[in-house]
Amino acid sequence: MATFLYRLGRLAFRRRHFVALIWVALLTLAGVGAASAPAAGTTSFSIPGVEAQKAFDLLEQRFPGASADGGTGRIVFKAPEGQKMTDAANRATVDKAVKALRDGSEVTSVTDPFTTHAVSKDGTVAYTSVKYDVPGMELQDSTRDALEAAGDTARATGLTVDVGGDALQAGAEPGAIGEVIGLAIAAVVLVLTLGSLVAAGLPLLTAIIGVGIGVSTITVLAKALDLGDTTSTLALMIGLAVGIDYALFIVSRYRSELAEGRDREEAVGRAAGTAGSAVVFAGLTVVIALAGLAVVNVPMLTKMGLAAAGTVVVAVLIALTMVPALLGYAGRKVRATGEKRRPAAVKGEQDKPGPGVRWASFVVRRPAVVLLLGVVGLGAIALPVAQLELGLPDDGSQPTSTTQRRAYDLLSEGFGPGFNGPLLIVVDAANSGDPKAAATSVTDGIKKLGDVATVTPAMFNKAGDTATITVIPGSKPSSTQTEDLVHAIRDQGADVRADTGARVLVTGTTAMNIDFSQKLNDALIPYLGLVVGLAFLLLIVVFRSVLVPLKAALGFLLSVLAALGAVVAVFQWGWLGGLIGVEETGPIMSMTPIFMVGVVFGLAMDYEVFLVTRMREAYVHGESPSQAIVTGFRHSAKVVVAAAIIMMAVFGGFISSGESIIKTIGFGLAIAVFFDAFVVRMAIVPAVLALLGKRAWWLPKWLDRALPNVDVEGEGLRTPSDAGEEDRELVRA
Repeated sequence: MATFLYRLGRLAFRRRHFVALIWVALLTLAGVGAASAPAAGTTSFSIPGVEAQKAFDLLEQRFPGASADGGTGRIVFKAPEGQKMTDAANRATVDKAVKALRDGSEVTSVTDPFTTHAVSKDGTVAYTSVKYDVPGMELQDSTRDALEAAGDTARATGLTVDVGGDALQAGAEPGAIGEVIGLAIAAVVLVLTLGSLVAAGLPLLTAIIGVGIGVSTITVLAKALDLGDTTSTLALMIGLAVGIDYALFIVSRYRSELAEGRDREEAVGRAAGTAGSAVVFAGLTVVIALAGLAVVNVPMLTKMGLAAAGTVVVAVLIALTMVPALLGYAGRKVRATGEKRRPAAVKGEQDKPGPGVRWASFVVRRPAVVLLLGVVGLGAIALPVAQLELGLPDDGSQPTSTTQRRAYDLLSEGFGPGFNGPLLIVVDAANSGDPKAAATSVTDGIKKLGDVATVTPAMFNKAGDTATITVIPGSKPSSTQTEDLVHAIRDQGADVRADTGARVLVTGTTAMNIDFSQKLNDALIPYLGLVVGLAFLLLIVVFRSVLVPLKAALGFLLSVLAALGAVVAVFQWGWLGGLIGVEETGPIMSMTPIFMVGVVFGLAMDYEVFLVTRMREAYVHGESPSQAIVTGFRHSAKVVVAAAIIMMAVFGGFISSGESIIKTIGFGLAIAVFFDAFVVRMAIVPAVLALLGKRAWWLPKWLDRALPNVDVEGEGLRTPSDAGEEDRELVRA
């Protein structure tokens, strides 16, 4: 591996014009394709195998033309103080809005609140529902504009009017200001770390090119592959973070090779052969984690994972080829200001140990204390995970400044909290001798359950073999009471089937969210086993050790549990939520834990590979286990810290997003990187290695013979002069 990448790096250095031209051409091609690609909306939300999805599919078959997957809009009206919606003037305003909405080309139906009993008991709140023939995210802009215009016209008469429904849901918009701030912080960290504007600019430039190619390609394929806006956002988030870090590690190693007196081409080759090998395996762990989302069997998650994994692959390829090419253009300007090209510089640095060396020396002297404090600290932060509640966002989780949230609150005020999350009961009576009796049995049984506000009469299809019943819960959609009601109806449906032969299915947005959360919960352990298992095998090959990969996996579990604990404390309990703009607390996004497990594992292994490979490199070259730990920190600690701060800045930039899922994942990933880099990799890892000593690098002989030799340490690149110099350094030490 090291020899191949060494040759690839030197080739890219010599053929820098050709390599740069290829990447610029790819970026241009992808950009032109993205600019001319058709708009794609959002990915379709389907969950194969769950009851809510089965009911939805059944409705498509038994109620053809009903547009069961069509978008919905809702205009909520509230009369001024002392008036009622049934007053003549207010009624005329509502009638005008209803007539205006019926003219839309994508509208299938508009309800009149005065004929459908959509007026609250006190007469102060009313609503009209609009049904469309296409999903909400596929609506034309003119249709959305017409919905908002109808609300604006009614509002002008003095009524309180707000608009809700999925017709107004926007795609993921990751807060451009936050992204710019994140990149600015990354630039400052790079300048401070590398001491050169040219060296700092290289990682930023290559990361932006890689993300540009990746996101543009996703945009080109979005329509054909049904990729949503959130897919591009995740790819952007991950691509920026790893793209900067991978380039940083290679640039940093190149500078080290220059400082040891090697010429530029040789330094590039050795940087690509050593740091580049670490980049390859670190990238593989991230790709495994993201592609592994396919085991969840939710198409949307699979597409998001594969798209982000593709962006990571681009980042790795750019780091191995374009970075060496740009180093050829940069010449010696990548060196810090005032740095001289002489081997004595290295010795001078060793005579004056930096913070990383001093910290590593302290950990080696007090490993048990550091390990205990690190584990206990992360364990305490992880405690809130025991209270984790999962769900999917609805309009009730939107900021109070949005019209969707205000419409949600008005409906809750006028009709009860459960009105925003109705349950749709589908009675499949095709195998029942008396469909109407079966539907009546279901209706009567639901009325006897707790937390039920309203049950509508059954409505049959033309064939008379399938009925739908709408149930309004007494609690809000995201509550545990509503979830218990869904399970109770399903349990009761088993008895109905035994008595009448009719099948009872529960669907609707609320039931779909509950099923989605459960599916993700059930998939978490298999996903974790697959990802950790594959990465464990990969790390055994990299480190040629059993205990080091095991320690890496256990450290990751500490990081992700602590990060999830912080997410629960902020987004579910509201602790310090105001500092990052959390206006509404509630259940954590169902996708958050599995995303964090996958992404954090991949990123955690990045730091593990970059830091520990330098330790192993020193160990296999003859240093003692304790010396190897200090040497690893001497060469890698500063860069790992800088890389972690850069990742935190990039992820933290997405906290400003208006999309709750992006905000939550951005915060979760930023805090997870902090815990993993600064507590696990910089404290717990050296402490464990110091306690294990030579046992850390133990590998059964039969396994050693069976494993391929990938030579991540660059042993094949050593020359006799290298070996002689190392021997002299050991003697001096």
